[in-house]
Amino acid sequence: MVASERFALSSETHSVTNQPPVLQDYNLYCRDRALAESIKREGAGWADENLQAFGQLIGREETIKLGYLANENTPILKTHDRFGHRIDEVEFHPAWHDLLSLSVENRLTNLPWAEPRAGAHVARAALMYLMVQIEAGHMCPVSMTFSCVPVLRKQPDVLAGFESTLMSNQYDRRFIPANQKRGMLVGMSMTEKQGGSDVRANTTQARPVQTGGPGQLYELTGHKWFCSHPMSDAFVMLAQAQGGLSCFLVPRFSVSGEPNQIRLQRLKSKLGNKSNASAEIELDGAHGWLINEEGRGVSTIIEMVSHTRLDCALSSAGLMRQAFTQALHHTQYRSAFKKRLIEHDLMRNVLCDLALESEAATVLTMRLARAYDAGASDKREDLFRRIATAVAKYWICKRAPGHVYECLETLGGNGYVEESMMPRLYREAPVNSVWEGSGNVICLDVLRALSNEPETATVLLDEIKQVKGQYRELDGLIAQTETILRRKSECEARQLVEQLAVLLQAKLLAESSPGFISDAFIDSRVKGGWGRTFGTLTSAFDADAILQRAF
Repeated sequence: MVASERFALSSETHSVTNQPPVLQDYNLYCRDRALAESIKREGAGWADENLQAFGQLIGREETIKLGYLANENTPILKTHDRFGHRIDEVEFHPAWHDLLSLSVENRLTNLPWAEPRAGAHVARAALMYLMVQIEAGHMCPVSMTFSCVPVLRKQPDVLAGFESTLMSNQYDRRFIPANQKRGMLVGMSMTEKQGGSDVRANTTQARPVQTGGPGQLYELTGHKWFCSHPMSDAFVMLAQAQGGLSCFLVPRFSVSGEPNQIRLQRLKSKLGNKSNASAEIELDGAHGWLINEEGRGVSTIIEMVSHTRLDCALSSAGLMRQAFTQALHHTQYRSAFKKRLIEHDLMRNVLCDLALESEAATVLTMRLARAYDAGASDKREDLFRRIATAVAKYWICKRAPGHVYECLETLGGNGYVEESMMPRLYREAPVNSVWEGSGNVICLDVLRALSNEPETATVLLDEIKQVKGQYRELDGLIAQTETILRRKSECEARQLVEQLAVLLQAKLLAESSPGFISDAFIDSRVKGGWGRTFGTLTSAFDADAILQRAF
């Protein structure tokens, strides 16, 4: 047999059929009707054109490829140079820097601060929700940089030295002092070995360099168990000063221009978030400025925590949307048992159930972002934000891993291979639940808010009751939840938070989404009889309408 005949035979045995085309060169924003409707409803309609352009930009083949490259080529710790000098640097693949450039240039790090206007938090939330669908790891420094601004505003003299670079839309990867850069990133490092979420147990010590007090330099000595993105230009940290646990901004370079005394001990080997570096660090007299007064560390940093919680919910909602998009795309093209997967009734049930969960997460996060737009000037919205952020963070982040897994399973074996993106999405899904505080920590925080600020319960229930009388099942769950709320029992904290989250989602869907969405959601999540896995909707749902709306 001649070579040409062997090649022809080989080609026949390797023909590719019944495989979906690669999902690329599409607009993530324009294909997400629930998101686009939320943008207009929540006051950011002015950003629609920019979001369309951004959705097209990140849906390009070359942008999607950056996500793969950044996760395939993980960060490398360089503690010393070849001559033995201590350098404490982390080396990233160029794709990581390209992703950060995209996010910074589009103001994911500062939009509401740099361009304050009605709806700016909603517009930025949508950008975050979209970008995480391409690559989640680099969202960590993006979120921390964004979230540090309310903290630094409590110490204007310190903020003044960094404000221009924080408000920049230029990404500057150079390892030099922040005041010499075109733009900067800020990290966060609170957790210590012995305390975990119990930051009041932190042992890192802070002593004044000269005169202590707000805005003054201190020396920090101790360790941090998790320092996310250690190549940030500065870090918000908690340490024990004479007056108690206090908040500090610790730069990567000291005021003299020399590298600060921050030693990178090792990088964590993590389940997911592979593209992002998380380090254990030692502080050996590292210089940092005191933000606010000594002893007010927790109350100072709480605004940063609040904004990162919002971003955790947004990121989980975005991961859910991308996983569902991949699942829906696959089932539209793949055939089995003489029909396309999407034509099988059971698969349609699964897909519709996933669609409902994704849309519910989307509308809740965008409504929450509107509360951040209102700010402290609107007392009711501020109270709503206080309680609803914790509720949304707990529930959406808890729902994401199961949701993403079910999406992965729709692809079968194809979903289990790295090229499909699904394993990466699945590995990313749990991180938002453990970031800053696990589910129990969040639920206890909700109970604390309900006890310390009883008005939060009133505001939250008033929001939910705006649809009272429209659904008998919804009214019943509201009454049951009010009973649990009055008890404020720690043992019932998860049940309370979960019911509040579902009620909020149901209310938002009932007032803003088509009836075939809200009816199916309330029938399954509120009425009862819904199974613990996706794909157990009753027969009383409009599959055609739900799937057409979804994609």
